[in-house]
Amino acid sequence: MQRFSTSEAIKQHWREYLIEAFGLGVFMLSACAFVTLIEHPGSPVAHAIKDTHLRRALIGIAMGLTAIAIIYSPWGKQSGAHLNPAVTLTFYRLGKITRWDAVFYVLAQFSGAIAGVGVSALLLGRPVLSDPSVHYVATAPGDWGVWAAFVAELAISLGMMLTVLTFSNRLALNRYTGLAAGALVALYITVEAPLSGMSMNPARTFGSALAANDWTAIWLYFAAPLAGMLAAAEVYVRFKGPSAVLCCKLHHDNDRRCIFHCRYREESAARPSQNARASEAKPRSEGRTRGRGWRPTPTCSEQHGGAKAASSSSSGGLGTHISAATRAAGDGASMVSHGDYHG
Repeated sequence: MQRFSTSEAIKQHWREYLIEAFGLGVFMLSACAFVTLIEHPGSPVAHAIKDTHLRRALIGIAMGLTAIAIIYSPWGKQSGAHLNPAVTLTFYRLGKITRWDAVFYVLAQFSGAIAGVGVSALLLGRPVLSDPSVHYVATAPGDWGVWAAFVAELAISLGMMLTVLTFSNRLALNRYTGLAAGALVALYITVEAPLSGMSMNPARTFGSALAANDWTAIWLYFAAPLAGMLAAAEVYVRFKGPSAVLCCKLHHDNDRRCIFHCRYREESAARPSQNARASEAKPRSEGRTRGRGWRPTPTCSEQHGGAKAASSSSSGGLGTHISAATRAAGDGASMVSHGDYHG
């Protein structure tokens, strides 16, 4: 992965930055539209469905499908569909994205969230979005208080990142990462929203808070998602090893370019030889059913000459493993000085 200056990063990767802004903007527009449709007292849906749990489940399904659509869209396949500063910063911590790309991804995500709510206000009307039943889809702690909301946000963020890492880093599963992430969004809104409003995303909360001028417990929506996702990264690397983290796209089975520190090409090239050795050790009948005709899933790195892999093989903490990768990327220190991590 090349080392870029600020201007070079913008020149080379501006498309991915715009995609991240547009993606989260669409997500926020969808959130405002569906919450208005299902919860606003002037909506026939709100009158027809009296059960608040069912209405919340419908919103969850709608937002889960929105997330899936964005992830599997051509643009989502190109940018990696982070749509969340906590996701981007966690992959930066893992050494999979350069410093300037991470900075511009985060700026784009915040800009997209603000624009998404702003466009929603223009289309739906501020009187509609400002109604207490919608309230610009702002997030706030529930009846159990701030600390219950903090723990809930931390837990769902940890669960989401563990799921993303588990699915996206397996060639057989990475194409289903978006489905798993979308299912979790639907589940979290249905079950967890009464505790914290279900944010899991600092930019998403900021966009609504700015429009509603409601900054209730804003700090927890910045701290908890990032802490939860960083914790998930630490757990994953300690159990799987740093070489298990291949890239930071949520969907790799596509022909879009990859701007990240991607190891899918290396992993795909190694898989046929591993399969051949395994089939030789199996009975002939089993070899016929699985070994013959096996082909690795093509990846963004293979098809478009993705970033050159930089592997690390020493054992130890997360920061120890990724320091070589970040140095190879010309990225200097990660989220702590010189890539050192103190677990």
